[in-house]
Amino acid sequence: MVSDDELLAKAIAQLPLAYIPYSKFPVGAALLCEDGTIITGVNVENASYGGTICAERSAYVSAISQGKRKFKAIAVATELVPFGAPCGLCRQFMVEFGNVKVILGNSKTNDKLITSISELLPHSFGPESLDQHASQ
Repeated sequence: MVSDDELLAKAIAQLPLAYIPYSKFPVGAALLCEDGTIITGVNVENASYGGTICAERSAYVSAISQGKRKFKAIAVATELVPFGAPCGLCRQFMVEFGNVKVILGNSKTNDKLITSISELLPHSFGPESLDQHASQ
């Protein structure tokens, strides 16, 4: 079983791999799949800013492309003290795959916050919203 600290350490280890020529703001993510696999991701910027992908979505997309569909937790690391949180787009993207544990931390201190997708994005619109609409 992977601990929160181990998952966060994997996210922190990804920070140097981020492609951040514009913002200089690295983000690393480590996604724990239901089967115990850990898929990592980093933010990858683009000169056309809209083409940038965040670390969280990078990890999820990589996991999905490997056939993973069920997840337990995601750790997100930045250099911010005490920690940074996923952007709104990432929150909406992640809710598509369920309400998983979210571990937020940084590379400078031992500060961390344990939360969940539903706490980060209350009253979200997700697959269940479409199911509810179809049944009405």
